[in-house]
Amino acid sequence: MFKLRNDSTYLMPAHFGGGRFDPERVVHQRTTTLTLTYKTEKKLLEQYIPEEFELLSPKVQVVFSKFTEIDWMQGGMYNLINIASPVRFTGKKDTLEGSYTLVVWENKTAPILGGREQTGIPKIYADIEDLHIQKPHYATNASYEGNTFLNLDFLAEEEIQGENLDAIKEEFSSLNTIGWRYIPKVGAPGAELSQFILYPQGMKVESAIEGRGSLKWTSLTPMQNPSQYYIINSIAALPVEKIINSVLFEGDTFLHATGARVIE
Repeated sequence: MFKLRNDSTYLMPAHFGGGRFDPERVVHQRTTTLTLTYKTEKKLLEQYIPEEFELLSPKVQVVFSKFTEIDWMQGGMYNLINIASPVRFTGKKDTLEGSYTLVVWENKTAPILGGREQTGIPKIYADIEDLHIQKPHYATNASYEGNTFLNLDFLAEEEIQGENLDAIKEEFSSLNTIGWRYIPKVGAPGAELSQFILYPQGMKVESAIEGRGSLKWTSLTPMQNPSQYYIINSIAALPVEKIINSVLFEGDTFLHATGARVIE
């Protein structure tokens, strides 16, 4: 009969086997990333930040990434839209600053499952276009069953070089990504498991171009997106008061999934 191994990690369905846990393993993947950060209304944004955190600045960062040459997907690829805000966590044991993930959309099942179950990143599905490129113009969008809820546009202006590029390389070399792993009880209200997770990751930036970015959130009805409309509409209701920066990056991303840990 099947028996779990103490030295392995599993995803459902566990009875088909898992993999040996390697605390030194780092996932590498090529990335093209477009980031756009905007200022919004603090009180409105704080509605979605758990009370255990302090919102450091009323900013929303929207990140599009196309990941390719992914080792654990045997050279496969997927696209991602990440929405996050800067926070400070002060707990009984841990005090740290990082990026609290409000929601992540991805267009492949495999990275969604691992990210949700193992590292508490709130990943859900969407159709996400590759970047449409007609230099200096770049554009992409995210949709669900034909209903677009996010448009991103970028006009490249100037390549970042010298000391400014060095500063970006240093900033992105190590990132504290924070998620909330919430598993509901079966047949009852409340949580079976509720943990905040620190998921260390970073990017080896090779090039960066700054420019003018714009975005458009489109609210959806329950008929258009029955499982996500309230998430989309909550973010869409946050006013875009000022776009602070827009940058297009190329490089390598590395994820320390086995280095993730519960923060308390």
